Amino acid sequence: MEYGYLKENLDELKTDIINVCKNAGRDYNSVKLVAVSKTFSPEIINEVYNLGLEDFGENKVQELKDKQTALSGLPLKWHLVGHLQTNKVKYIADFVSLIHSVDSFKLALEIQRYAELKDRMIDILVQVNTSGEDQKSGLQSDDTARVCAEISTLDRLRLKGLMTIGMFTSDEDEIRSNFRLLRNLFEDLKQKHNSFEHLSMGMTSDYRIAVEEGATILRIGSAIFGRRVPPSRQ
Repeated sequence: MEYGYLKENLDELKTDIINVCKNAGRDYNSVKLVAVSKTFSPEIINEVYNLGLEDFGENKVQELKDKQTALSGLPLKWHLVGHLQTNKVKYIADFVSLIHSVDSFKLALEIQRYAELKDRMIDILVQVNTSGEDQKSGLQSDDTARVCAEISTLDRLRLKGLMTIGMFTSDEDEIRSNFRLLRNLFEDLKQKHNSFEHLSMGMTSDYRIAVEEGATILRIGSAIFGRRVPPSRQ
């Protein structure tokens, strides 16, 4: 199978991000791309790795674990970007590079427990529900400072910043307000948490706004991989 479209997609995406960064007065190198590879095969991930990306994100723990096993020969950095249940932490604790979706102290305690068992440090982000949508995971903004303070007492976790998912809407002002809320929270909390460095926000549909509002991690799927198809049809 030919994968030339992957290079075309990635080149176009990078060029666009460079232009957005330039217009926003930002350095392109201050923005990390995490290729969200859910539903795409290890073979396709390998092709994208060969194009220069090493950070890959998955929404589901089992899919993440399977792909990490299949691609264990490559120095990939794996990100868990979807909701994480406490009973699934054990499956990824020995290799995950960054967990974006910590939304409770209870979950952080479980990650701490497995980090101790695996004798490693685990980097995490706290997920904030900035859109107020009931169907989305994440802390309410008013609870974020308290939970971050609780997490900062755990010696096997490095609290690296915050994550959010913008509202799924065509109203760019609404999306911008979601991202700006996270940026403001980040700036406030960074005064207390020296380990803060990342704002994970922005996907294919809204990454331009996210860059303008200060995102340091973009979680990009279809703009790199193309339209998602069931794994059996790849």
